[in-house]
Amino acid sequence: MITKAIIPVAGWGTRRLPITKIIEKSMLPVGNRPLVDYSVQELIKAGVKDIYMVISNVEPCQVREFYQDNLALNQYLIDRGKEDRLKLAKTLPDDVTIHYTVQDPSSRYGTAVPVAMVVEEFKINEPVFVFMGDDFIWNPDGPSAAESLLEAVKSDEESALIAIDHPEEALLNGGALTIEDEKIVKITEKPKPEQVTGLASVSKYILSPSMLQEIVKYVKEHDFGPLDQEYMITDPFATYIENGGVFRAARTSGEYLDGGTVDGWVHANNVVCGKK
Repeated sequence: MITKAIIPVAGWGTRRLPITKIIEKSMLPVGNRPLVDYSVQELIKAGVKDIYMVISNVEPCQVREFYQDNLALNQYLIDRGKEDRLKLAKTLPDDVTIHYTVQDPSSRYGTAVPVAMVVEEFKINEPVFVFMGDDFIWNPDGPSAAESLLEAVKSDEESALIAIDHPEEALLNGGALTIEDEKIVKITEKPKPEQVTGLASVSKYILSPSMLQEIVKYVKEHDFGPLDQEYMITDPFATYIENGGVFRAARTSGEYLDGGTVDGWVHANNVVCGKK
């Protein structure tokens, strides 16, 4: 069983300005819950007990506030005989802990950086889930992304990612996959139209200890300036695969929903609220 998960939620959310001036992108509502909570609740149901959130250094942190108890609200509900709503106000089970690490959003940029930060700070040396905080797989009548990933890996030394069909909708966040026998042999990040393969990666992963160390090594060995390039997590993925690491593709019957764009966020709300 995998009991740890990393969720990066730092960053300015510049694609969603101006609303992200006052609401963190991962906290934008889909239905009656923030974006990131779909991943959090899914991971908890899959057996995760420790969640490592990478947050920005901007205060107050809305993600942290959402996942802590609001004692004043709880007392208000009790005083007015609304105890039945206390369970709605409680966002985490007692046996689940969120650990926070702070990333300066003006520092090195890219999906590999927050993962490397958590691995080093908390000395993680076991398989973990890594879910980005602004998208999710909606599959209320079937297996979750976390369950599909667990089904795909055959040992603690294998990694896996969610692969979806019709990749045009996900190419901004993922990459085109070349797969043989359900193993990934190549990831083409932000592919050109002629490089589209029919499957795209989605930012939901299980990463092995050796894969995590490859990410740490990649971040340490490169010094990209803010205008150079991103520290893309798929770069160390490619090195891991080239060196013989097993990276499996986990298929899903669910729908990929992305809150990073206005159109994607509106569509996600329509899907979750049953309007589309």
